Amino acid sequence: MMKQPNESLLQRVAELAERAGGAVMKVYEGGEFDVSYKGREEEQSPLTRADTEAHHIIVEGLHRISPGLPVLSEESQEVPYSRRKGWKSFWLVDPLDGTKEFIKKTGEFTVNIALIDGDRPVLGVVHAPAAGVTYSASEGMGAFKAEGAGRERIRVSDYRGHRLRVVASVSHRSPELEAFIKRLGDCECLSMGSSLKLCLVAEGRADLYPRLGPTMEWDTAAAQCVVECAGGSVIDLDGRPLGYNKPDLHNPFFMVTGDPAFPWRDYL
Repeated sequence: MMKQPNESLLQRVAELAERAGGAVMKVYEGGEFDVSYKGREEEQSPLTRADTEAHHIIVEGLHRISPGLPVLSEESQEVPYSRRKGWKSFWLVDPLDGTKEFIKKTGEFTVNIALIDGDRPVLGVVHAPAAGVTYSASEGMGAFKAEGAGRERIRVSDYRGHRLRVVASVSHRSPELEAFIKRLGDCECLSMGSSLKLCLVAEGRADLYPRLGPTMEWDTAAAQCVVECAGGSVIDLDGRPLGYNKPDLHNPFFMVTGDPAFPWRDYL
C-alpha cells in the first residue's frame, strides 16, 4: 500500500537523501576514484562508488519507511515492464544525478528520490550535497528549500517584467537546444548540472528550462514534483505532463516553465 504523502514522510525521505548525500561526499572529497561505464555503447553513462553506496543506503532506507513498496533505482537490476506494469505506486530513485559533474568536481550533482502514484510524482526530494541544499515537495503541501537550519517555501516567478532567464545543461547541449535558445533572442542563459536545473525554475531563479535531449525517468521525477508543487509545469512538446513507469523509461523532450503561460511553442 502506498504511503500517503505527509509532513512526516517528506521529512523522513529528505533525511534519507541527506544521509545518502553524506556517503557521496565522502567519496567526492576522498581524492581519486574509479569510474566505470554502464548502458548501451551509444549512451553509456559513468558509474562511481558514490553511485552504488548511495543506492544501497536509499533502497535499504525506503524499505524501512514503506515495507513492500517497490523501488526502481538507476542502479537497480533492470526490472522488465511485464513486472513493473502491475505497480500502482513505487519509489523512483537516482542515487547520484549528474555523475559527469561529480567526476568534474563542479559540485552540481544531486540525490533524487520520488514517490510515484500511478504515473505521477506525488512526493519528491532533491538533495545537493556539495551545496548543502535540499529541495522537497509533496502534493497538497507545496515546495520547500532547506539550507542550514532553515527551510522556506518556494514558488516559481512570472517571466514578464524582466529579461527571460533560461537554464540549460552543462554537459548535454544538443544542436536543437542551441537553435531554440538562439530563436528566443535576448535572454540570460544560466548553466547548471543535474536536476538542479528544474529546481532553479521551481525557486524562481530561472523562467524556462528546455530539455531537447535524452533523459531517463529517474532524472526528472523528484524535481518535477518540486516544480509542479511550486506552481510550474514540466510538459512534453505536446503539452502533456511527463508520465512515469512507461515501457521505455526514456523521457520525451520536454519544457520546464515557471509560468505555464510562456509561449515556448512559438520558438520551436
